[in-house]
Amino acid sequence: MTRESPNQPGFFRRAYEMLIAAGRRLQSPLLLVLRLYWGWQFHVTGMGKLKHLDKTAEFFKTLHIPYPTFNACLAGGTEFIGGLLLLLGLGSRLVCLPLIFVMIIAYLTAELDTVRTILHDPDKFVSAAPFLFMLVAMIVFAFGPGAFSLDRLIEKKRAPLSRGPSA
Repeated sequence: MTRESPNQPGFFRRAYEMLIAAGRRLQSPLLLVLRLYWGWQFHVTGMGKLKHLDKTAEFFKTLHIPYPTFNACLAGGTEFIGGLLLLLGLGSRLVCLPLIFVMIIAYLTAELDTVRTILHDPDKFVSAAPFLFMLVAMIVFAFGPGAFSLDRLIEKKRAPLSRGPSA
């Protein structure tokens, strides 16, 4: 039995496969950390909007958002409830859509100057408040909530039912 030296292609292929496997094992823990932290941040931000609805509506009015009180309730409620659902990993992909939408609206209203300078000052865009909220929502939408979520528990419970009785 001969040992492969680091110069042989098989060694590099196996090393790369091990790297890929390690990355896959880290996906669910990373998604859990992102969901817990940013789900809580969405929740707290939404709670703040709802607790101080008059101030939020007044701010929305200065941004020329139509129906500022209604939209403050809508944005605050979306962040409040969506944040909790994201934190739990329940309806994750579905709940990310309105969260992403709210962050896009935040950019197009409160951060419009930042959007206008995206091509010649991208640092300003990525350091704006909505960026990380939107990025995490997009990551969870694209990759799902991971193994440590209520979505996954529900999926596991439904799997045997969808297969039907065994023959």
